[in-house]
Amino acid sequence: MKKTKQASDWWRGGVIYQIYPRSFADSNGDGVGDLAGITEKLPYVASLGVDAIWISPIFRSPMKDFGYDVSDYCDVDPLFGDLAGFDQLVKAAHGLGLRVMIDQVLSHCSDQHAWFKESRQSRDNPKADWYVWADPQPDGTPPNNWLSVFGGSAWQWESRRRQYFLHNFLSSQPDLNFHNPDVQQAMLDSIRFWLERGVDGFRFDACNFHFHDRKLRANPPATVRDSKTVSADNPYGLQAHKYDKSQPENIAFLQKVRALLDEYGAASVGEVGDDNSLKVMAKYTSGGDKLHMAYSFNLLTPDGSAAHIRQQVEELEAQLKKTGKKEGGEGWGCWSIGNHDVARVVSRWGKGETSPAYAKVLLAMSASLKGSLCIYQGEELALTEADIPFEQLQDPYGITFWPEFKGRDGCRTPMPWQAKAKHGGFSSSKPWLPVSKEHLARAVDVQERDGASTLAFYRQFLAWRRAQPVLKTGDIAFLDAPEPLLVFTRSLGEQTWLCAFNLGGEAQRFKLPKRLRDAQALQGNGLSGGLLNKDYVELAPFGGLFATICH
Repeated sequence: MKKTKQASDWWRGGVIYQIYPRSFADSNGDGVGDLAGITEKLPYVASLGVDAIWISPIFRSPMKDFGYDVSDYCDVDPLFGDLAGFDQLVKAAHGLGLRVMIDQVLSHCSDQHAWFKESRQSRDNPKADWYVWADPQPDGTPPNNWLSVFGGSAWQWESRRRQYFLHNFLSSQPDLNFHNPDVQQAMLDSIRFWLERGVDGFRFDACNFHFHDRKLRANPPATVRDSKTVSADNPYGLQAHKYDKSQPENIAFLQKVRALLDEYGAASVGEVGDDNSLKVMAKYTSGGDKLHMAYSFNLLTPDGSAAHIRQQVEELEAQLKKTGKKEGGEGWGCWSIGNHDVARVVSRWGKGETSPAYAKVLLAMSASLKGSLCIYQGEELALTEADIPFEQLQDPYGITFWPEFKGRDGCRTPMPWQAKAKHGGFSSSKPWLPVSKEHLARAVDVQERDGASTLAFYRQFLAWRRAQPVLKTGDIAFLDAPEPLLVFTRSLGEQTWLCAFNLGGEAQRFKLPKRLRDAQALQGNGLSGGLLNKDYVELAPFGGLFATICH
């Protein structure tokens, strides 16, 4: 399967559709989605006009964190199918022109992994140094003040070794010790295993968590609370995470990963959660020898204002240019406004506004920013955040921080395929999470029959965007515009485009600067509610406009 060439630039400005396998389509009626279900629905995904799919973890796992706790990196969990089924999925995707990216969790694994079972037995076994072990302080307390993202101390006591082990997430997710070269090689071998099976790339989970400070120095208090990576009620945001992640040694490991990916022409996108995520994104993607692209939680926040979006994009562009000068080449960003870790965007940003028009302008806006784009399953249906009562919660993160933070189950409910079918056509039996009744009215079969639906718009817009190089790789420059307007230009060669979006529910009027007053509206993108009127752009509620500038 080796391609022995650099990855094509499909990823640069590409659109990636994230599939959460537990909730996409259940083929065998056990209430949980699976690989065969994904394979069956691939023609639907291809019809959206995306370039690739990203499949959240399918590896063997006790499912304490629903697959992000891996017990075998080189096998499929029976819940989802088997390796033969995965091979069929890859073949079917390639036949439809879709690339396949899988979710690789390198920083930590499950406490049920054979490596950890051996490591925890003693201090002198062959895997003794494969995890981050440390002695207690003289009073028996943990080695330092590091916290887990999921609550409490990041250290768990192991009586057999009389030591603590590090876990940045659940206590059942021990962190691997990447300072050990054997661990690095084992991780590279697991990546090669899937490359040999024909995958086209990877989404690397928590890719800045691989290394820790060898001296185990305590983190200082945060000067500015981190409100992007974690919710306000989580004490994790009160620390400046100087020593427990984003360590300088990670650069050399990412270079090893890139060299391996280049052997197969595969691409990568890294998830970065850091106090200064945009700076880390630039560092991890610059120079053409580390990750191809990276995304952060900076647009996965409750703040969906035009000012916030502009600030994040401009800051990333500044960091990319600054770092690129040092590294000999600018990196590349990837934007995501929704995924399996946060409330659905129309609820999170809409604050009660859930109209299809709002979902449409959010796609047009996010797909027009400079960078690549990840779309989360169901966004094309304008799905809202599902309300899951406490007794039906599955997510340990939500159970810990209830009721202020309700966890991630609300965005992970099953895809509604058929409005009148049992369980929305997702499964023939009771699903692992309930199908939201609100979602049934927006089911795929309902929207397939409606030419004005959000689904129809996604198909038209993404097909149009695919043919526009200026939107895929052009430079970006923002114009000063009052809230809730987001206005910018994209430029490539001799082409300059005006992109204007009204993110609010009231009509807006924006006066164009003189240099843009000869603009001509572009057709065929499906976006409505925008009008050029002499010196002005007039935008209806949730309206938008693309126009080309005549030089």
